[in-house]
Amino acid sequence: MAQLPTVDDVARIAGVSRQTVSNVLNTPAIVKETTRTRVQAAIAQLGYRPHASARRLRTQKSSTIGIRMEGYKDGVSGAVLDRFLHSLTEQADAREMRLLLYTAESPEQEIEQFARLRDGADVDALVLTSTFHNDPRTEWLIENGMPFVTFGRPWGIDDMNDPQHLWVDVDGYAGVRDAAQYLVGEGATRVGFIGWPSPSGTGDERRRGWLDGTRLSPADAAALSVATTDGVPEGSAAALELLARDIQPDALICASDSLALGAMMATAALGIPVIGYDNTPVAAAVGLSSIDQPLGDAAASALELLFGPSGSNLRAANEEPKHRLLAPRLVVRRSTHLAPGETTGT
Repeated sequence: MAQLPTVDDVARIAGVSRQTVSNVLNTPAIVKETTRTRVQAAIAQLGYRPHASARRLRTQKSSTIGIRMEGYKDGVSGAVLDRFLHSLTEQADAREMRLLLYTAESPEQEIEQFARLRDGADVDALVLTSTFHNDPRTEWLIENGMPFVTFGRPWGIDDMNDPQHLWVDVDGYAGVRDAAQYLVGEGATRVGFIGWPSPSGTGDERRRGWLDGTRLSPADAAALSVATTDGVPEGSAAALELLARDIQPDALICASDSLALGAMMATAALGIPVIGYDNTPVAAAVGLSSIDQPLGDAAASALELLFGPSGSNLRAANEEPKHRLLAPRLVVRRSTHLAPGETTGT
């Protein structure tokens, strides 16, 4: 079996010392550009990969990112964070980094996990998901100086632009507004909305997009909307509640695919168009129109905010940008619950 190339092999091909190769790998800024280019060419020619364990010992870095493994939900909405985690894992591996998964049943338990990870020097940074109003996790991390980025904006606390709170999010307001405008353009005049109880950062943003996209009067907006907890049965019950009111919807937008799937089943006999949010595999399988989140871009943005365009060295505290807001897209599908003549979105 052929031996893997070593640092000595790279140094021999590039005509430099072993230390110069090490400098190119670990502190490239101190090496002259011509020399650095020659060493990088030798690395590419040989297919050399530094030994990750040795590098971690040498640099005193774990090259590890911590992220909580979300609990199982209903097989629909939980797919979003599963896809985000999968993409984050792939892109971290390309940077020769790895993910450490942990579990927690509450924010308080997660903070306890943070303390253990800090004390054991187990991670270089954390990626937080499922942010919410007055999230104590981010406050603890800032106070304790642990680098982190959140997938989700800070809600209800005064750190939207805090340089210590990096965040990436998808513009749910714009996504739902565009979906509402699409339905209005197709002839709908009473677009209803099934969302989550307030305060909900993401839920409130999506409801605001529905309001601006439909421009309903306050009275009609109240009659055509309902708030409920997330889930397929809840979506069905909410849709039936709206259909029993004096003003009935002629189209529906839901804050999640779980709610939309329930609403689709409840309204199937009426042919009411339904649009969900998240573009989950279930939505694609049943032909449910949905708003797609660019989860691959979200994972890439999270890593870039922490470590820059490439590599595994944390960015300086004063570097910009501090956050990134990504645009979703509406995916329209042909199915019995949609008005005739619609096409797949691009």
